[in-house]
Amino acid sequence: MSSKLQTPIDYLKGVGPNRANLLRSELGIHTYQDLLNLFPNRYIDKTQYYTISQLQPTSADVQIIGKVTHIKTAGEGRSKRLVATFIDQTGAMELVWFKGLKWIRESLKINVPYVAFGKVQRFGSSYSIAHPDLELLEEHKKGLRIAMQPVYPSTEKLSNRGITNRVMNGLMQTLFQEVHKSIEESLSESIRNALKLIPRREAYLNIHFPQQQETLAKAQFRLKFEELFFIQLQLLVKNQLHKQKIKGYAFEAIGDYFTTFYNEHLPFELTGAQKRVVKEIRNDLGKPAQMNRLLQGDVGSGKTIVALMTMLIALDNNFQACLMAPTEILAIQHFQGISELCEKLDLKIALLTGSSKTKERREIHQSLEDGSLHILIGTHALLEDKVKFKNLGLAVIDEQHRFGVAQRSKLWHKNELPPHILIMTATPIPRTLAMSVYGDLDVSVIDELPPGRKAIKTVHRYDNNRLKVFGFIRDEIKKGRQIYVVYPLIQESEALDYKDLMDGYESIAREFPMPDYQISIVHGQMKPADKDYEMNRFVNGETQIMVATTVIEVGVNVPNASVMIIESAERFGLSQLHQLRGRVGRGADQSYCILMTGHKLSEDSKTRLQTMTQTNDGFEIAEVDLKLRGPGDIMGTQQSGVLNLKIADIVKDNEVMKIARNYASALLKEDPQLAQPENLPVRKTYAQVMKFKNIWNYIS
Repeated sequence: MSSKLQTPIDYLKGVGPNRANLLRSELGIHTYQDLLNLFPNRYIDKTQYYTISQLQPTSADVQIIGKVTHIKTAGEGRSKRLVATFIDQTGAMELVWFKGLKWIRESLKINVPYVAFGKVQRFGSSYSIAHPDLELLEEHKKGLRIAMQPVYPSTEKLSNRGITNRVMNGLMQTLFQEVHKSIEESLSESIRNALKLIPRREAYLNIHFPQQQETLAKAQFRLKFEELFFIQLQLLVKNQLHKQKIKGYAFEAIGDYFTTFYNEHLPFELTGAQKRVVKEIRNDLGKPAQMNRLLQGDVGSGKTIVALMTMLIALDNNFQACLMAPTEILAIQHFQGISELCEKLDLKIALLTGSSKTKERREIHQSLEDGSLHILIGTHALLEDKVKFKNLGLAVIDEQHRFGVAQRSKLWHKNELPPHILIMTATPIPRTLAMSVYGDLDVSVIDELPPGRKAIKTVHRYDNNRLKVFGFIRDEIKKGRQIYVVYPLIQESEALDYKDLMDGYESIAREFPMPDYQISIVHGQMKPADKDYEMNRFVNGETQIMVATTVIEVGVNVPNASVMIIESAERFGLSQLHQLRGRVGRGADQSYCILMTGHKLSEDSKTRLQTMTQTNDGFEIAEVDLKLRGPGDIMGTQQSGVLNLKIADIVKDNEVMKIARNYASALLKEDPQLAQPENLPVRKTYAQVMKFKNIWNYIS
């Protein structure tokens, strides 16, 4: 990559200091290379001229050759406009301007051939174009005829300051004349031949100045592949380095704890997926490098038992293990679940949360340091400096996206060598995103539910079916089951007619009166102690119905609850709906999820509800969610900048990403140091990418 491409944008002919400042602040363009990588977001096909009689009211931009015969001003005040009559041999139409009237009026020439270009609108039987691009026919013939005209990203400020699309096109042409010889190849010949990729210089030329659709498609594929290829290369190299550099304890023994548990105390036969994942983890733990593995599995797929078996391997090698959860409720549940599973093993397990009493804490600190405590489960409290382990060998982190990077790194420093890390998540990350954002973690997936679990039946009902739904609830309560009713809002919002939680609570209390029925209510404005009291009444079966806002989303385990009713379901995102549905279906009984909505639904809402009723597969749901919301939203704001891609789209170019990952991975297997002569272009580009665009360091 030549140094010419690193020239500051100020030096490009036609830019100057003012424009340079605007390009920097509005589009982040600092150098020639930044401008070269400003790709058009659409193209206008100027290969065809229309006559007025051929016009159709479509949204396409068209060009027409004709003459202006009359000009008049119409309207008053804000609706004042300039209207020109434009004719060709087949008919007449109007050109209209609402801004810059004086200047346009002075510059328009009457009865001289022009090319008018813009979007056509129809009023009655006549057509008009508002704010057309007008070019004298003789100038038009002289211009560099680009068959398809690129339209570049812009902002209001740029257009107001006169940096129009035409100006951007001009700057691109100037830039190309200066730098086209400096565009070097970035991929090896074998990759280019295998994928029939056009040369890099040609790709840049055809993306900015395409002559036809076919060459444009080749240019786009080449540049998308390249962008994704170097991202995958960075992630894979990072993973390799992690394995070489970050030493870990090799757990060579599989001893009594693990084998006794596996042979005698497993509550059920492991699924094929669980066995596969345990094998992947055992394989990692046997090596002297730190394990860094993401364990994905839907709600109820049995991640906890896999985590426990991993902990037992650590104990068999004379190490301690810990499990960190994002909330106290979840930590308590893990503690209860794991204590129950280990009842017959001679193990010491403790729970540490913000509410642990000072005396308990002292005992925990003491037994951690003398090594008599085997497993510590808790919340952020585990990160406090006072918490010192004798020898921590494994840290399991539940729902890691709720912990910051700095918090996680604290766990590392509890030992001389970092513990092995197993991250668990029930929020399925679409494979597309997992490949790009968690590309430096090894990923294990539990993709089948334990036997005996029945799939949850999901239905969509409108508000006017409410009485039937109430009848259904009565029948389920008669069978001894419990019900969740979840609301999106707690305060009435005037503009929206959503039934708010209190209204809902009252109407349910009328339908299900005391003393025959008991109802719990939980929402965000309650004191934590009151919340816990209500939650516990429901968990212990003292109340049959739990009316709540989404505070119950994460990890409440009530096997007896068999119905989840989600009110105003159209207001929830897909992943939220899926998480909520996962609160039922935890026992052996058939469970149900009922999505209640009004009749007015947007297209996206319909897609979400349909997806929920059609599938229980979290990964499929996550893929649809990614398409609807885009990657930024799903990763949460702190990581939305992660993939500031220039041309590829992580969702639409999913297939290209897979190809790029396979090629990057094959290349590193063959030539880990990129030292072979034919890989020199890759090595040079990789070095540049790492130097100028290191956006990956803060991800994992």
